Amino acid sequence: MAQAKSLTQQDIDKVLTYIASNTNATRNRAMFLLTVLAGLRVSEVAQLTLGDVRNSDGTVKSQVFLSSDRVKHGHARTVFISTHLQHELATYLATRTAFDDTFPLFNTLRGARKAFTASTLTQHFHYLYRRALVFGASSHSGRRTFLTTLSNSGISVFVLASLAGHKNIATTQRYVTVNDDQKRRAVDCFNLQVA
Repeated sequence: MAQAKSLTQQDIDKVLTYIASNTNATRNRAMFLLTVLAGLRVSEVAQLTLGDVRNSDGTVKSQVFLSSDRVKHGHARTVFISTHLQHELATYLATRTAFDDTFPLFNTLRGARKAFTASTLTQHFHYLYRRALVFGASSHSGRRTFLTTLSNSGISVFVLASLAGHKNIATTQRYVTVNDDQKRRAVDCFNLQVA
């Protein structure tokens, strides 16, 4: 099976433009951005509750704890939410009318208590990418993009592994995409003094 595509800025723009032109735009944007800006797996996005992301005063938390029973391979982790993503989630939460902490963060059209399953959200992302004309992407592309972008910014593979919830850095390294632009920048940074 081919690995999920790491999204380019152009791909992300296409997806966000497509989302903006359709129903449930605020919800779908927040779900997509949780994968790209926080590296969540689609199954983790599907399981989030309002209580996971909202403080008691209604503000958005700066970190979300995912217990071992809610993540792949049973490796609990803390997901850090950037200021930008906090703003995006606050915008989405402003559209909500039901605020029971046990309710799903992202409910389906069947009601405030009806969460997406991992399978239905995977399908949602499949069709989202397809309709946005981003080919080769899958529900794992946002997570791969998150890790690749951080790696390209010089973040240590050990930090990446911790953010991803990986116990082995070899797993994390498989997520990082290397392209020709990165190789060019690496060579241009090389400044060995030659006589």
